[in-house]
Amino acid sequence: MKLSVVIPVYKVENSLDRCLDSVVQQPIADMEIILVDDGSPDSCPQMCDDWAAKDSRIQVIHQNNRGLSYARNAGIAMATGEIITFVDSDDMIDANLYPDLLNMMGNADILEYSIANRTLPDCVYTDLTSYWLGTQAYLHTYSWNKLYKRSLFTGIHFPVDKVFEDVYTTPKLLQKATKIVTTSKGFYHYSNNPQGITLQAGGKELSMLLEGNLQNGMPMDDAYYLYLVNIQMDVVEQTNDSITLPKRHLNIWNFTGKKKIKVILLNLLGISILCKLSKILHLVKKPSRW
Repeated sequence: MKLSVVIPVYKVENSLDRCLDSVVQQPIADMEIILVDDGSPDSCPQMCDDWAAKDSRIQVIHQNNRGLSYARNAGIAMATGEIITFVDSDDMIDANLYPDLLNMMGNADILEYSIANRTLPDCVYTDLTSYWLGTQAYLHTYSWNKLYKRSLFTGIHFPVDKVFEDVYTTPKLLQKATKIVTTSKGFYHYSNNPQGITLQAGGKELSMLLEGNLQNGMPMDDAYYLYLVNIQMDVVEQTNDSITLPKRHLNIWNFTGKKKIKVILLNLLGISILCKLSKILHLVKKPSRW
């Protein structure tokens, strides 16, 4: 089997057909599509079975509701493809996407392709730092716009007790990779859910996002650190928890505009006072998310 496509399914009866239409139309016979019904309480379980009856490439797992990570892990365990990828069941992919990506991937361990609002460069990376910092990959650790050698997942699982699970998992896979390819081709069409975790995350969830970044062992530059400063400020504001981000002096000449002003204040006052100032400011002005 060349390609395994894992699709977790939960409460998406209005978008599942659209998603699966875009996947089954990929002109690859040597492909398995693994639908993981995560105990969805709507019509999704029957819809999954109906799709499996129409397309022999589709397999269905029905399980009790355990969350996205558990569903992905179940799909990985069933997968037999040399290459594995993920699609969220409220999203879509371009027609004829996978044949082109598989050709581009060649002998790479991971291929990351473009999404509808973020075009990546056409590059080959054999140095993790160049990829991680050069493309600001910490801003797009999504699992779903990448193809992976399935062997990378040996010993690696999505954490079942975390949100922002990709932040914990993708760096581990990258650290095992020796060759990473990015391409301007695509696209993956992400459905921006106003009720999703990215836009609705509170202090507890943002603490996990910060934790995942601090524990990932990935290289860090000043731009990455400032991104984490913004998350840390939101965590402190919403939880009053102690600061976990280590101190770092940033080079102001690496920044312009409002970011440069923030860096100057950070260097002069420290992160603790900056968090307090941010909390006061947000009493009169609604915060934006980074």
